[in-house]
Amino acid sequence: MDFAVDATTRELYERAAQFIEEFVIPAEKYFHDNPTAGDLRWERPAIMADLKRQAKALGLWNLFLPHHPAGANLTNLQYAPIAELTGRSPEIAPEAFNCSPPDTGNMELLSLFGTEDQQQQWLAPLLEGEIRSAYCMTEPHTSSSDPANLATMIIDEGDHWRVNGRKWWSTGAMSKDCKLMIVMGVSDPEQDPRNRHSLVLVPRDTPGVTIERGLEIFGFTHGAHGGHAEVRFDDVRVPKQNLLGERGRGQALAQARLGPGRIHHCMRMIGMAERAIELMCLRADERHAFGKRLADQGVIQHWIAESRVKIDQLRLFVLRAAWLIDTVGAQQARTEISSIKVAAPDAVGWVIDKAIQVHGAGGMTRDYPLAMLWTQARTMRFIDGADEVHRMVLASRELRRQSAMRDRAAAAARP
Repeated sequence: MDFAVDATTRELYERAAQFIEEFVIPAEKYFHDNPTAGDLRWERPAIMADLKRQAKALGLWNLFLPHHPAGANLTNLQYAPIAELTGRSPEIAPEAFNCSPPDTGNMELLSLFGTEDQQQQWLAPLLEGEIRSAYCMTEPHTSSSDPANLATMIIDEGDHWRVNGRKWWSTGAMSKDCKLMIVMGVSDPEQDPRNRHSLVLVPRDTPGVTIERGLEIFGFTHGAHGGHAEVRFDDVRVPKQNLLGERGRGQALAQARLGPGRIHHCMRMIGMAERAIELMCLRADERHAFGKRLADQGVIQHWIAESRVKIDQLRLFVLRAAWLIDTVGAQQARTEISSIKVAAPDAVGWVIDKAIQVHGAGGMTRDYPLAMLWTQARTMRFIDGADEVHRMVLASRELRRQSAMRDRAAAAARP
């Protein structure tokens, strides 16, 4: 394994770092939540359009996409340090680079499985940043960690599909720029659970689509991802050609979408932790208590040291997973992807929590970015699979691996 940064990555990294420090971080003050803004609180300040234009002109655009001419053609290992940088301002930087979910995952799906017409109608404007999209999988009345529970129906009615159901945490759906929803539902209920779901493309303005409400996360609107919505689908009709990929392969397509998405989240989380430890050290240097700097207090030194250990361990773990995806594919790296998805929120949440503590009561306010960062880190324990599901999968694979090792050892010992 070679994690050395190559010349291409280094040049992009330096360009991205300068852009984030000069333009993104100073712009954060324009993105503070405004609870009195009504539905407009889900929309982005005008400065976001300026940031996108600047980033695009600098070539900091679609960096996540490796297998499309409009992408930067970076490997996961090359993208990792740049994605980490964007995590320093997760509400702004990923979107400014056109590298924010759910659009990234939806662009991956369309580029891999979309027809030529679907790509022309939806993928092209997404790649240009002209529109945004939503992903509709999770449902309010089922345990959506188990896709077999999903109840939304996608019914074959000859020349069209009819969609009925309710979704929530439909990321992206609150934005006025959202034009497309990718909806997962049951199309073949008689099949086994792995082959009964399909994905369909539903234009947001289709009759029968109702945005019932926007969902806050610990009091934050999180407009960066286009907001999170509860959506109702009442006899929504879309043409037959709006099926994405093969019928009954919705779960497989979703996993193809989630694999890269999970590691991208973990990459950005390292940047979140780096921002937190930077703020923690600055505060510890400046603040005095009980006759000396916080930086001279043993407990604070312990937190700083532990934070550095956790961040560096996590970075190596994520880089190894990225290297495996590049060399053997996401399917073969699924154990490592699940592992980092559990490890990242745990480590990063710990670091941010200690940074908040060092800031005292101020750490809980919006005077600092720490409360927003903590909210993001805590949310990651649900996004793209709850911690408990990933742990269950990891334990199952480890038990099988250990059993196979015992069987091989026993076979070798036989005369």
